[in-house]
Amino acid sequence: MDTELQIPKVSASLRMQVEEKLRQAIATGRFKPGQRLVERELCEMLGVGRTSVREALRQLEAEGLITSYPHKGPVVSTITYEEAQQLYAVRALLESFAGQQFAENGSAQDIATLEAAVVEFEAAADSGIGSRLIEAKNAFYDCLMDGSKNLFVRQMLVSLHNRINLLRMTSMTQPGRLRHSIAEIKEISNAISNRNGPVAAAACKHHIDMAAKVALEYLRKNSTQ
Repeated sequence: MDTELQIPKVSASLRMQVEEKLRQAIATGRFKPGQRLVERELCEMLGVGRTSVREALRQLEAEGLITSYPHKGPVVSTITYEEAQQLYAVRALLESFAGQQFAENGSAQDIATLEAAVVEFEAAADSGIGSRLIEAKNAFYDCLMDGSKNLFVRQMLVSLHNRINLLRMTSMTQPGRLRHSIAEIKEISNAISNRNGPVAAAACKHHIDMAAKVALEYLRKNSTQ
């Protein structure tokens, strides 16, 4: 039996655990865009019942990670070149704003937490473990959103990040991209630590622009093959 996705029996909502496992499996490329997700197989992989799997699939469909088709069922969503362009453009605007707000309004504890998240991201990159890398990058963005002190920016960015996760490993695993990504988030962290809002905003935009460039080039090449 495949035990990698097994859910530990703890007090947290079982459905939420299933959702997070499936999100991670999609983000790391274990489940690839266009791949059909069979309930029975997911139940066996996760060690849970069909009700939990169905509820989780409905939530991921609402987030855009999964698309359901008549007579076929749920499949991992795909993102077109045009959709990716739009996603990254909006994300650059929102994260630039979040970075500037963090620099101007974040607490000393928020900054310390962000700096620790950067250290963990670099360690995760060195480990070569895809799931750890995704978790570390998500933790960094959580800190960025928390530090902005803007609930609505968080809500919108969470939605965008869920869709971007379909492309995140694609962009980060391109040759040389990961080292650049580390340098870019260090620039963001340094600007925030220095309470320089405009520089933080520019650093956030640069980071997203670079990630977009790599992901869009990947989509362009694969759409023409």
